[in-house]
This record gives sequence, C-alpha cells and structure tokens, in this order.
Amino acid sequence: METVRNWLWTNELRIALLVAVLVVAFVISKLVTRGLRRLLGHSNIPNASIFINLTLAAIWIIAAAMVLQPVFGINPTTIITALGIGGVAISLGLKDTIANIFSGFGLMLGHVIHPGDQVVVSGVTGTVEDITWRQTMVRERNGNQLIIPNSVLNTSALERITPAGEACVGVAFTVKPGSDLGEVTRRVLEQVGRATTGLTVRKNQPHVNFTGFSATGIEAEVLLFAKPGINPDQIRDKAVRALAKEDFIA
Repeated sequence: METVRNWLWTNELRIALLVAVLVVAFVISKLVTRGLRRLLGHSNIPNASIFINLTLAAIWIIAAAMVLQPVFGINPTTIITALGIGGVAISLGLKDTIANIFSGFGLMLGHVIHPGDQVVVSGVTGTVEDITWRQTMVRERNGNQLIIPNSVLNTSALERITPAGEACVGVAFTVKPGSDLGEVTRRVLEQVGRATTGLTVRKNQPHVNFTGFSATGIEAEVLLFAKPGINPDQIRDKAVRALAKEDFIA
C-alpha cells in the first residue's frame, strides 16, 4: 500500500491530466455525436454512422496524442515514424477495412444509396438501415438483417427502388388463344379494379400489358399500384381471385 501511495503521490499530476483529457474527450464526443446527428438530419448530407464514427475516431486520436508525451513519456513522433516504417505491412493487413471505408464514402458521397432507401441486392429486397465505416445494413421485408461489406456492395449490381416502383404490383396471367384482346383488357380492368377498390392509388390506374405468346395462349400482366401502407401481397391475392373467375383465362 505504501508503494502504491508513493506512486500515486509522485504521478498525481500525470493522472490528473489523463483523467481530465479523457473526461473532456468523452464530453466532446457526446456533444459532437448529438450535433452531427441533428446536422445530418436537417441537411442534404446522408445521415449515416460512417461520418459520426470517423469523427469520433479523430477526437480520440487527438486526445491520445495529447497525453502520450506528458503522461506516458512517449514522443508522438516516434509512433508516427514507426507507423511510417510499418505502413506497408499495416496497409496490407487492413486492406479490406480500408477498402470498406473508401467504398462507404463512395456510396454516400456519390448519392448511390441513403439510409431509408428501398434496394435490391443479389435478389434480396430490403430497406437500408445504416452505413457504417465497414458495412451496410439492409433490413429485409421478412425482418431479417442483411449485413454487406461496403467494398462488396460497391462492386455489386444494386437496384434502388423508387416509391412508385415499390408500390407497383404485377399479376401475370395467360389468355386463351382467339380471345378478343380489347374485350379482355376491359374485363380485366373492370374486375381487378372492383376487387382492389380502396387498396390502390387512384391517380395510377391499373393497366394491362400483353407480353408474348406461349404454348397455352397469350401471356399478359396487369399492373396495379398499392396505397402507402398496403401490403402488395393483399392486392395480388385479390387480383388473382378476380381473374380466376373469368372464362378467357387459360
């Protein structure tokens, strides 16, 4: 105990400086985090964690540099020199991390995707929740969370779905050969429109596309546009049930 007390007495100024710097860095990091979230929320800059994480990293690096010499007796220049000598080895070891950081900035600053966007990645549809310094988190429609490294996302085929595209519901069907396509269109729009009343957007009326031929007849698709908050599967189910009653369906 006497040894510990003597050590504390001898190094009390260093300990006080270390504690003070840590407290100030902690307070600044909290204030900066709150301020950045508010600033990003009221600006055109995408609101993603990558900006906040890198800012916090800079704050703590500066805090560490301030206490190295007076508290631990380590010259920051020595560390910088060591990092310069071992920079090649470090860059090779952290090449994936560095690639993810630059890819994350490329995705955000290039306005490729933002948090809240609806995207399709490798056949998976979901909502972008956040973009961190290493990875992008996408919430699938079934509730699962898809975690994609930024470097992978930056080189993969990515489809961003617009609100109109997200609301579009396509129902495919086959028309018997010899049917009057004009009459088929009229009856499809009438039956499907009646079945989905209250579920679709009025300004975007349903329409029918005839897409080709098959061994059983003429391939077609009716497109409907769901109202916000309406499950597309609900509209699809009602449309299929309405079309199943028609005699021109093959």
